[in-house]
Amino acid sequence: MSAAPPNAEQDSSLKIYFRLLGYVRPYVGIFLLSILGFVIFASTQPMLAGILKYFVDGLSNPEAVLFPNVPFLQDLQLLVAVPLLIILIAAWQGLGSFLSNYYLAKVSLGLVHDLRVELFNKLLVLPNRYFDTHNSGHLISRITFNVTMVTGAATDAIKVVIREGLTVIFLFAYLLWMNWKLTLVMLAILPIISFMVGNTSKKFRKQSKRIQVAMGDVTHVASETIQGYRVVRSFGGESYEEQRFARASQSNTDKQLRMTRTSAIYTPALQLVIYTAMASLMFLVLFLRGDATAGDLVAYITAAGLLPKPIRQLSEVSSTIQKGVAGAESIFEQLDVEPEVDSGTVERERISGRLDVHNLSFTYPGTDREVLKNISFSAAPGQMIALVGRSGSGKSTLASLIPRFYHHESGKILLDEVEIEDYRLRNLRKHVSQVTQHVTLFNDTVANNIAYGDLAGAPREDIERAAEDAYAMDFISQLPQGLDTEVGENGVLLSGGQRQRLAIARALLKNAPLLILDEATSALDTESERHIQAALDKVMKGRTTLVIAHRLSTIEKADLILVMDHGEIVERGTHTQLLAQGGYYSRLHAMGLDEPTSAGIA
Repeated sequence: MSAAPPNAEQDSSLKIYFRLLGYVRPYVGIFLLSILGFVIFASTQPMLAGILKYFVDGLSNPEAVLFPNVPFLQDLQLLVAVPLLIILIAAWQGLGSFLSNYYLAKVSLGLVHDLRVELFNKLLVLPNRYFDTHNSGHLISRITFNVTMVTGAATDAIKVVIREGLTVIFLFAYLLWMNWKLTLVMLAILPIISFMVGNTSKKFRKQSKRIQVAMGDVTHVASETIQGYRVVRSFGGESYEEQRFARASQSNTDKQLRMTRTSAIYTPALQLVIYTAMASLMFLVLFLRGDATAGDLVAYITAAGLLPKPIRQLSEVSSTIQKGVAGAESIFEQLDVEPEVDSGTVERERISGRLDVHNLSFTYPGTDREVLKNISFSAAPGQMIALVGRSGSGKSTLASLIPRFYHHESGKILLDEVEIEDYRLRNLRKHVSQVTQHVTLFNDTVANNIAYGDLAGAPREDIERAAEDAYAMDFISQLPQGLDTEVGENGVLLSGGQRQRLAIARALLKNAPLLILDEATSALDTESERHIQAALDKVMKGRTTLVIAHRLSTIEKADLILVMDHGEIVERGTHTQLLAQGGYYSRLHAMGLDEPTSAGIA
């Protein structure tokens, strides 16, 4: 792939940067206050140089009057005026400094907040496929690390550009007023400076992108290890994880050092160019002094001497902007991803739960393999349909298509005779409850985990009834604060069976007419399974239920069993009918459908 031409890259950077500055719009009033502060601050620089002129002139004649033609000030001698003006200039500069720094910080922190909230809110509506192809470490790194770099570009860089830019303008105006010929000689050095700045900017941007990716790797390794700490310790993975994290961190360190090295070489080189110009200027001042007083020459040299610092800072701001542009690029890339498609218009308060699937085929986006092929079945309200088959046969994919976690393009899925694509997304999911093998609990109370999301604010007695019906109250009542006990991150303080029962209680409280149980009883001990089976019997009553299960105890009561292999339904019927056929189901049964570990049919 050929690299983008320099002009296109520059246009793209400018486009990203201006889009970023759009986020400053809500804070424009505060931002203008900070700019006023910068103007005040910058105006004091030539004032300080001008005061030196009067100080040097006052050395030979301290009784001279500073403002002979101004009423009330015609008696003010240099002896008093110079110190007084220095104090006034310092106070004026202090006011400018406060206005600029405080109000720009308000803009900056507001910007961080707005970007983080927008990024997080976007995560809530991104399609499932996005999470399948992006690791959580890089997504978290965007919200934490990249946003900080971006705000540096949007506010800190602006601070330098405006404050130092105005300082340079004020100083140049003063120098032109003092001696325009000498000042024009100084301007000859500017093309060299702009060439150096442009050349280094490209390097900074490339290096910033690499740093961000490396930072995402660090976050990713750390979050994986924290989440899987039990596996790490059980299998002696400490040294492997140590090495993996050290490599990711070292890679980040190396890239940061490379950027620091670029900056460390670039700044002194630029400084050398500026001071060479200053040396030439001093020679010319001494050579072309004309009839200027000593005070004039000292003021001119002082003003010229104040220029290198703001020019250097203006040149260094390029790295901050390029870091921010690189960060903004990755942030906008996520913000520009199309959210979950929701073109449906149908909304129903309640449905009966009739499910009809006709000629359904499905291929995951970006892949060629057909995961589901020509699937058809019907479930009347209150019926139980069981899906069995080996791992990878397409059972969980079929379950994921019903609440529209993925979109099918071939065939139909009808819920109460309405194609699921025609339902409003939130309304569709309101009618579907899911209990999966991997239960997600939040670091909150038991009650808030049962009454989560749309269920928040449910009456306490309803929560208790759902917990009772899920056979969860026996262990909840033994917890320190009962329903108000915090369960820890992802319910770490509870056993697998207890977490599963809370998930069932959540499904019971939701009271949706369609229930999907995705291997809800796999890998549980007999005692837990007995409780959960009783809870499932209760939760399935009067609901259309789609069960993906390992165990006979869960599926032998099913009204219809669909046997799947390689994305197709190879057999269908009741438990007794399928056993009598002596086909695929019968072989699975003989292998020990009750034993998921040996059967391998997850």
